[in-house]
Amino acid sequence: MTGKIIKGIAGFYYVHDGISRIYECKAKGIFRNRKIKPLVGDNVEFSILDEKEQTGNIIDILQRENELIRPAVANIDQALIVFAMADPDPNLNLLDRFLITMEAQGVPVVICFNKTDLVPEEQAGKLRSIYENAGYEVRLTQAKAGIGIDEIRGLLKGKTTAFAGPSGVGKSSITNEIQPEAAMETGAVSEKIRRGRHTTRHSELFFVEPGTFVMDTPGFSTVYVENMKPEDLSSCFPEFEAYVPECRFLGCAHVGERECGVKDAVKAGKIPSVRYENYRLIYEELKSKRRY
Repeated sequence: MTGKIIKGIAGFYYVHDGISRIYECKAKGIFRNRKIKPLVGDNVEFSILDEKEQTGNIIDILQRENELIRPAVANIDQALIVFAMADPDPNLNLLDRFLITMEAQGVPVVICFNKTDLVPEEQAGKLRSIYENAGYEVRLTQAKAGIGIDEIRGLLKGKTTAFAGPSGVGKSSITNEIQPEAAMETGAVSEKIRRGRHTTRHSELFFVEPGTFVMDTPGFSTVYVENMKPEDLSSCFPEFEAYVPECRFLGCAHVGERECGVKDAVKAGKIPSVRYENYRLIYEELKSKRRY
């Protein structure tokens, strides 16, 4: 049989068969010999040991489409990053750090600003335009009222999507609106997973419908941009690209140089200053790390 790993805890992997059943599986020793560790999101071939107890063995890991480092997951089609318009106020430096990590790993991103009822329409529109002009797909929602949820549901269909964002922004409310049954299914699965096992929170996939999975990730308050050269950072800001040819120097860092197309675009209001300031801060951070 084939299925998808939805959670891994203490050497046990929980495999969804793509229909309705979840099997508690162990991975065969052959993976250790091949230095391959099963990841949440892996499509696997598995054998059933006990149908009643829903236990089995993972026989093979099918070819991965991609593999993310943070979170450590495989076969993610896109990320849905959720921030609130208010309560809590959006930390755009944190948002930009997350976008950088996804850009660096080649994962498409949809940005969702929730709780739009808490701010004036003009304020919501301004924030939306900052990221739409940077090339990102942006959706506005009021999860508790169900507003904008149908659009989100349509974006998720047929894909495996990682949900991410700080605590308190409404990720759970969006998940519950998209798949009300998920709460019941999750409760049952959680009981099985918790039974005598380590319960520290890890990334977990939730089955929505055939071909559609959502990955819940723990809320985060800090994202460190790691393993990146300072000179590669600008490629993670898509809106810079159009102005790079106007830079005088090849390999311009867009920070200290005088004749810089990107800095001129910021002055002219073509690139939002908040995006550029976050770029500059993270660039200096990466430069300092490299020095030491």
